[in-house]
Amino acid sequence: MKKILTLLFIGTVLFANAQTDSTKVKRQTKIEIGSEGVSIQVGKVDTNKTGKRYSKYPKVNFGFNFEHFDLGLSKYHNGSDFGFPDSYGFLDHEVWKTHTIGFDVLQFGVRFNSNFKIMLAAGLDWNHIRLKRNDITILADNPVLAYQEDPNLNLKKNRFSNRYLRVPLYFEFRSNESKSSKRFSFVAGPEVGFLIDGKLKQKSQNGERTKVKDNFNFEQFRYGANVRLGYGGAGLFFKYYFNDVFAKNEAPGLEGYKNMSFGLTFGF
Repeated sequence: MKKILTLLFIGTVLFANAQTDSTKVKRQTKIEIGSEGVSIQVGKVDTNKTGKRYSKYPKVNFGFNFEHFDLGLSKYHNGSDFGFPDSYGFLDHEVWKTHTIGFDVLQFGVRFNSNFKIMLAAGLDWNHIRLKRNDITILADNPVLAYQEDPNLNLKKNRFSNRYLRVPLYFEFRSNESKSSKRFSFVAGPEVGFLIDGKLKQKSQNGERTKVKDNFNFEQFRYGANVRLGYGGAGLFFKYYFNDVFAKNEAPGLEGYKNMSFGLTFGF
């Protein structure tokens, strides 16, 4: 009888401990791999009979994520002057055909709550300048920005462009969801860019095409800021670069020549 009572006592204690352990709250990390990359959630895990429950925030994600697709116009200026010095009149361009295209493809972000997130992203930016003059060729591999004139060219298209790797840091503030499950979003932050290449693309009247890649004296490293305002998945963007379009001492007489761009953006 004493042995039976002893076994019952031990069993009761073990059962009580098991019940206590099953309701302990522990801090654990949950890692998921999905269509938006790798998502990491750090929070409390309740291991009672209802199953594990993770607190939603903070939430970390990193991976490939196509966002902030920009399509807009580029404006080049020197202070309040949107013209050009006489020696750089060859840069005069068609306003509605001088545009920018860009998007983010890689993102590391931390969402602190439903309304605030910080993101470091990486993507690409193209800036296309449609030159008005169709009788010139901007020179590649030249110590300073220069061109060659040829009245026999008579080009149908003369486009001067650059491509940058862009690395923006975003601070995102968004509203609560509306009844239609949409939000207002405000995104702003600094951005840096690293020149990949420049390009001169020409098309003659008879359809012949010429493409030349070079750095074309563009600034190798640029820095600026961007602002985005959206509702749902679409909105507006504005970007401004603080340093010059062309590298220092490689476009004498064009110091202070800067670029800003604005337009539509998709993907919040």
